[in-house]
Amino acid sequence: MTTDSPARARRRRASAADQARIAAGQLGAGITRAAKAAAGRGAPLARAVGARIGPVVGVVSALGWIVLGSAAVSIVLVVWLGWAEFAFIAVTLIAALLIATAFVFGRSTYRVGIELNPRRVVAGDRALGRLTVVNSGTRSVLPTRMELPVGEGQADFTIPRLAPGAETEELFAVPTARRALILAGPALSVRGDQLGLLRRTNQWTEQIELFVHPRTVRLAATARGLVRDLEGQTTKVITDSDLAFHALRTYEPGDDIRNVHWRTSARTGQLMVRQYQETRRSQLLLAFDAERSHFASDDEFELGVAVLASVGCQVIREETEIRALWQGGAMRVETPTALLDDSCRIQPVDGAHPTLREFLRQATLRVQAPSLAVTVVGSQVEAAELRGAAALWGGDTETIVIRVDEAAEPRLTRLGRSMLITVSALPELPALLKRAGR
Repeated sequence: MTTDSPARARRRRASAADQARIAAGQLGAGITRAAKAAAGRGAPLARAVGARIGPVVGVVSALGWIVLGSAAVSIVLVVWLGWAEFAFIAVTLIAALLIATAFVFGRSTYRVGIELNPRRVVAGDRALGRLTVVNSGTRSVLPTRMELPVGEGQADFTIPRLAPGAETEELFAVPTARRALILAGPALSVRGDQLGLLRRTNQWTEQIELFVHPRTVRLAATARGLVRDLEGQTTKVITDSDLAFHALRTYEPGDDIRNVHWRTSARTGQLMVRQYQETRRSQLLLAFDAERSHFASDDEFELGVAVLASVGCQVIREETEIRALWQGGAMRVETPTALLDDSCRIQPVDGAHPTLREFLRQATLRVQAPSLAVTVVGSQVEAAELRGAAALWGGDTETIVIRVDEAAEPRLTRLGRSMLITVSALPELPALLKRAGR
């Protein structure tokens, strides 16, 4: 009789353990595949069940779920501990849910409309809305409640009983104290009990927009960079063919014979040709820095938007080529109204770009160098950051920085190659831009 050595026994036990781990791994993989296959086959069924149950479950409000849960707990306490008092609580709660169920049944045959007059207002002006409800069915409709979200608030209306073809209207005021894009709607009819246990809603309209434009000031047509040019702006680039005469030089082979200045050539005895300064059509870049940390307050931010809108609208009226942008993207500049509409969408951003220069660089990567760049910034931007942003363009681009600072005195200073305009109130803008004019 032979016995195994200890080393051989250890190898045999290790081999058995490895086989056991492999078998366990294969079993686990098989179970995982089976579970995934079952889930894949059950997904359509789950979606179908969810589609059926979802509308029913969605009728129960948060308070309704609390009542239902309290009734279930009361029943458990009665059965488990024999506390008869909780039986009355359970019956009362269940009865309340059953009674509430009667209020969610019924059909509504409404035709609902929302009107805002006007659709565009200036901040502080009055805007009114009208909600019309018509019974378009052939039977009378019981009274119901209509909810209309307006901006961050909500208007509630009680719609009376309507006979077939009957109409009712409700008027409401829209708060327009500050620049905003206010969404009105959708209008929802609400069926439910007075306690709010169950709630069934039907949507009757889509959202409509109310533009609350920022206040603007009219700028003089002679303000810097806002003059409509007919021939373009003269640059320092020398060319052989343009409008702005620069100097004469000696003829070289290949020069266009039409540029020869014959009178000077006859006087000097050698051919002389004209040189010109290149002219370019004015292209204005109007940028707004919406970084929240660059503004001291919300009111200062709104002042910056008003400055942006005032400058942009004047440039568009002068029919100068313009590109307006902020961290949220380019703004429409086809008409002053389009620019004002897009200005309603400007909101403070947090950390969109590390520096002001980086924001301008990324925003103008595919844009031709402008002849004039106007940047509107807040009071918290450092002077070094403004200099870095101004150095983004070449010497042919004039740069103006309009800094809004409600606590500062209005002034006009030089900041490196840039003209720095400090504005503390919107009415100061026209005079400051006129002083900065050519």
